[in-house]
Amino acid sequence: MDIGEIMKQAGEMQAKMKEMQEKLADLEITGEAGGGMVKIIMNGKGYAKAVAIERALMKEDDAEILEDLIAAAINDAKAKLETQSAEQMKQMTSGLPLPPGMKLPF
Repeated sequence: MDIGEIMKQAGEMQAKMKEMQEKLADLEITGEAGGGMVKIIMNGKGYAKAVAIERALMKEDDAEILEDLIAAAINDAKAKLETQSAEQMKQMTSGLPLPPGMKLPF
């Protein structure tokens, strides 16, 4: 493989990376906890867009439970986002001559 081919592949990879980042930014992932009693909608950049809490959880005595469920829903959304990002990255890089163990983005 000559340097021209490597540069061409690098340019194509850069364009694909930009496209993937734009797609990821547009994602909306819903994380849930408590059997759906707490839901967090997170965008592809990892920012919470919305929070939905079942009204039955809004009792003073249940504040600690509610706090735990909110944290769990955020973590669920973040894990789903990371999984989806990894899957898209894997699809994008399939067929590229990358050294074993090399991960993108660099």
